[in-house]
Amino acid sequence: MSVVDHIPRFEAVRTAEPSLDGAGVWMVVPCYRVKDHILRVIERAPPWVEGIVCVDDACPDRSGDFIEANATDPRVVVLRLSENQGVGGATMAGYAEADRRGGRILVKVDGDDQMDLAYMAQLVAPILLGEADYAKGNRFTSISHLRAMPGVRMFGNAALSFAAKVSTGYWNVFDPTNGFTAIEACVARRVLERRVSRRFFFETDLLYHLGTLRAVVRDVPMPARYGEEVSNIRIGAIVGPFALKHFTNFLQRILGQYFVRDFNVATVELISGLAAVLFGVGYALHWLAVRNPGQAASAGVVMAASLPLIIGVQLLLQAVNFDVLNTPTRPIHPYLRAIERMEAVASA
Repeated sequence: MSVVDHIPRFEAVRTAEPSLDGAGVWMVVPCYRVKDHILRVIERAPPWVEGIVCVDDACPDRSGDFIEANATDPRVVVLRLSENQGVGGATMAGYAEADRRGGRILVKVDGDDQMDLAYMAQLVAPILLGEADYAKGNRFTSISHLRAMPGVRMFGNAALSFAAKVSTGYWNVFDPTNGFTAIEACVARRVLERRVSRRFFFETDLLYHLGTLRAVVRDVPMPARYGEEVSNIRIGAIVGPFALKHFTNFLQRILGQYFVRDFNVATVELISGLAAVLFGVGYALHWLAVRNPGQAASAGVVMAASLPLIIGVQLLLQAVNFDVLNTPTRPIHPYLRAIERMEAVASA
């Protein structure tokens, strides 16, 4: 017998491929003025989806009544909200209903038929395999995926994506406004306890709150898709509020992540870097204020102002690098499910 015969045949031991049957996948579909598209969305739901929660967000077109009268799929459940709560509020209400009915993986799909449900399996797979807590579509992974996206939307999404990286801490994700998402039910329950934005900032604000939970987020490549639907978003009306919310979330994230819940090398770099930059700028401005007219700065003055500024910028860049590498990598939903099982046994 040769030495090779003693080598374990690891390739023969394979993990069984995950099955979508019994996985508890539920669709959550916010419905507001999507009467012309919603039946098509329901018809395209994959057969392995166990349930479809259509949330009538106080729709003036009475979407709930229309769905109940025309949808023949027995998986459909209509949830009516007494007041309009926006796409975020409707989605959160749908999460709660799907979770109450036994959903394990909750997929949010817009009712305007912009999303290709053929990609739903790719969206669910990272959660089903235990590799992520939240998965979202990303239309920017390939130039071919962007052919159907208008230029204005492309530029706006790119700018919002960078702002979202800074404010949420998920430097590994892009296209934050993509509404085609999937979330593990245990994680969704934790999110429901938080004050997530209920309007158009919902998807980005949800990422911020997932970051505070240290949940793992995975991007799933998919093409942009646009039809005859009319968007309810007015770009001019959201630029200011979005910028303010991003800035607020950024400050809260840095304070919570590096000063409250932890104190690490990035904290020292932030404090030292800001102090050095402020000293350099302050020294330069003070010299400009007290100098004699026409007086040139000496080499000592230039070094006293520029050296702290250079060192401070370098320290801040190191803090950014730490933040980029600090993106969550270990999913939290197995841990949360283990806690729930133990609590259930204890209360039995």
